Amino acid sequence: MAKPLHPSVEQFKQFVKKHPKIIQEVRSGKKTWKQVYEDWYLFGEDDDIWEPYREANGATKEEEKGTNKWLDKLAAMLGQIDAAEVQKHLANVQQAIAAIQSILSEFQGGDQEQRNKEAHPFSFRKD
Repeated sequence: MAKPLHPSVEQFKQFVKKHPKIIQEVRSGKKTWKQVYEDWYLFGEDDDIWEPYREANGATKEEEKGTNKWLDKLAAMLGQIDAAEVQKHLANVQQAIAAIQSILSEFQGGDQEQRNKEAHPFSFRKD
């Protein structure tokens, strides 16, 4: 179940589909999706800032079909990733793994003592 996107994100996606040169700009590393979204949000679709991305004839249907949709989705997801948030989640996972390892080592240590007792059921001391 995919969480429905915010209406402004849907509008931004439609805007990007109308301006495929923006996708090329992001893929080439000149801009990030976050930067493009913020510019779009602040300036709007009709601002002169988008003039270099507008095509003289408009985007043709063949060009739109030619773009690989899953790469576009992946690029959009990567643009939305917050590094600090990812780092926080990784730290939580690392702590959980450390706790599990600690518990397992305690059980394995207890099992080792139990195995030693089972291996020598009649352990007598020498007199």
